[in-house]
Amino acid sequence: MALFLALLTFLIVAIVAGAVWMIAGRSDGRQEMVRRRMESVRKAESRGEVSLDLKLVRDELYSNVPQLQRLLMRLPWAGSLQNFINQAGLRMKAGKFFLWTAVAGLGTYVLVGLLYPDHGVMALAIGLAALAVPIAFVAFTRARRLAKFEERFPEALDLIGRAVRAGHAFTTGLEMVSKESSEPVSGEFRATFEEQNFGLPLRDALLNMAERVPLIDVRFFVTALLVQKETGGNLAELLDELSRLIRERFRIYREVKVRTAQGRLTAAILIALPFFLLIVLQFLNPDYVHVLWTDPIGPIILGIALGLQVIGSLVIWKIVHIEV
Repeated sequence: MALFLALLTFLIVAIVAGAVWMIAGRSDGRQEMVRRRMESVRKAESRGEVSLDLKLVRDELYSNVPQLQRLLMRLPWAGSLQNFINQAGLRMKAGKFFLWTAVAGLGTYVLVGLLYPDHGVMALAIGLAALAVPIAFVAFTRARRLAKFEERFPEALDLIGRAVRAGHAFTTGLEMVSKESSEPVSGEFRATFEEQNFGLPLRDALLNMAERVPLIDVRFFVTALLVQKETGGNLAELLDELSRLIRERFRIYREVKVRTAQGRLTAAILIALPFFLLIVLQFLNPDYVHVLWTDPIGPIILGIALGLQVIGSLVIWKIVHIEV
């Protein structure tokens, strides 16, 4: 009976989540383009660098559901969450992500609670872990997308440098990168080109790009262009030198990864070892591990161990992760 209720609860939660997804996911591509362009103007205006006589930009929509939109508008971190999702390259509003995260955590908590009614602490811990899964997925996707952008960024700089050296305007170089490069470089440069083509000053379009792509190489690129625009100089040589510096930094970064490979492998083994031993002991000697699930203090010990494991993992990651 408990298993039937658990499956029924899971199906209801999945149906509700699917309905919310379909309702909130109806968006027109043209409206999305206009929204992105208006958002770029809003960012420039928030920096106090654009003077507009009329209020042309409405507030950013975090959800197509009015009640959820009003709720998210009151939360100070909703804008940061939306930027975080956009940096991952996901076409999803913050409201939809918020609902999916809540469904994952609450649904898992209810399911485990129905299957193991006497282990409320364990159900809460597993529910919190499920709550973190969508966040971890977006963070992983964002990190992978930014790493891919950083790896292909020097090629885009070389292309712009060749275009400038051939006599084309800098904005023409932006357009060439948006058409000839691969994602995610082409998408970000396309957005920058469309913003300045729409009427936004080039300086503001470049600053918006630095906000969309939070990489130090992009900040160097934007800063160098703004300084060159004010002081003058050979733009082609500037882009070539910047591309060379980025490639040199990548070479040093790869060398650091090779030298820290043993430490990272040791960290992975130390992190996985407790979970591996727990699974092995569960199969080899179930009575020895069964105390952790039956004794009232067992879930507390597991929770403390899990917390210490997370802290230790963060410390080890901080040691082996060297910024270049």
